[in-house]
Amino acid sequence: MKNNGKLFFFCGKMGAGKSTKSKILAAENSAVLISEDDWLSAHYPTQIKTFDDYITYSNLIKPFVKSHVQRILSVGVNVVMDFPANTIKQRSWFTSLCLEIGSEHELWYLDLTDEQCLSQIAKRRVEQPKRAQFDTEAVFHHVTQYFEVPTDSENLNLICVVQGRTTV
Repeated sequence: MKNNGKLFFFCGKMGAGKSTKSKILAAENSAVLISEDDWLSAHYPTQIKTFDDYITYSNLIKPFVKSHVQRILSVGVNVVMDFPANTIKQRSWFTSLCLEIGSEHELWYLDLTDEQCLSQIAKRRVEQPKRAQFDTEAVFHHVTQYFEVPTDSENLNLICVVQGRTTV
């Protein structure tokens, strides 16, 4: 039987630390790290000015990203995707990607309070001034209204990190 790689992906509110955790997991699992922010900025460097623009361009790259990730997983290489899996629909996209090729997955849910996320977003604005336009409290609240906590009915291999403590 073929030994496919494992897909790691993330769920958590804006500012929860998904990108930071993705880098750590990639290193720990000898995985290829694929960042949505990197792909979007490389392909659409000036087009994304609003949240709706982000949704549009994110959806445009997904078919290519999906086939690319499936090819990597199919040769036995682990992949960490720093793409949001914050809604049932987004998580379904990730799990279908795995089911189609028989690959395992882990969804890492970073469960932080709004206050913790906003604090981390404020730090990020200082550390990464290019992101200041989108890293605001208003954007946080706009994006958070769409957030859906993972449920048992989604049949996910879920790793939950609550307040920095990991539970399976």
